[in-house]
Amino acid sequence: MTSGFISISWVQLLVALSLVTISGAVSVYYQLKLEKDLAIGAARTFLQLLAMGYVLNVLFGLNNALLVMGLYSIMAFFSVRIVHGRVKEKSVSYLLPTTIAVFFSCTLITALVTKVVIGADPWWTPQYFIPIGGMVAGNSMNALAISLERFFSELRTRRDEVEMMLCYGADYKEATVDIFRKALRAGMIPSINAMMGVGLVSIPGMMTGQILAGANPEEAVRYQIVVMFMLVASTALSSIIVLLLVRKRCFSSAMTLLLKKLGGQVDNGK
Repeated sequence: MTSGFISISWVQLLVALSLVTISGAVSVYYQLKLEKDLAIGAARTFLQLLAMGYVLNVLFGLNNALLVMGLYSIMAFFSVRIVHGRVKEKSVSYLLPTTIAVFFSCTLITALVTKVVIGADPWWTPQYFIPIGGMVAGNSMNALAISLERFFSELRTRRDEVEMMLCYGADYKEATVDIFRKALRAGMIPSINAMMGVGLVSIPGMMTGQILAGANPEEAVRYQIVVMFMLVASTALSSIIVLLLVRKRCFSSAMTLLLKKLGGQVDNGK
């Protein structure tokens, strides 16, 4: 098998960029009005990834722990902001719980994988810590958005049921145990489904990238197995942390539900 990888020129990159026009043509033909979003998305993908490539090139050369953790913190911060932008709930504050969930779970899982599983020395080696941390943060971001959306939706839909249980003496944990379980399950299912289909339905990105770069497929498979397991762990840990923290914020000390009805007065949580 030929080692190494085939370099992509700027001309070839522009040819690949033209593939976006397929989606644009579909949008125009069916009047989906997605052309602006496609253009902005393509431009952001191009510029953001080029910027990240430049930063990583510099970072790998410096090999400085503070710079590595600084870049990782920026990536985690933006994942929190994206979750906050996706979930539109206004009556209960979930920014701090989301921040805690992302930084704690993602840092813990990433450090364990780089230090214990891979055995990188030092554990913050940028070639390992940054890509793995980015995958963990990105996957956790999606799980958190799904979990929070499901939790708020279920809690609002089943408001009367929850309030009735509170009137009968149940605490907020007892009144929302089924809602909590469904929201947690919703956040974990995508990563579990990904495990079910990996290798049969799809060849994941990390494995594909390593193979394209000339790595032995057997080595690429081992890395991908580690990635799949760490993503399942991170989605479970981040989802349960954010739901535990947010659920408590939905109730006052007197066990009254703070979540407002649709169309009701908005009260920003503290």
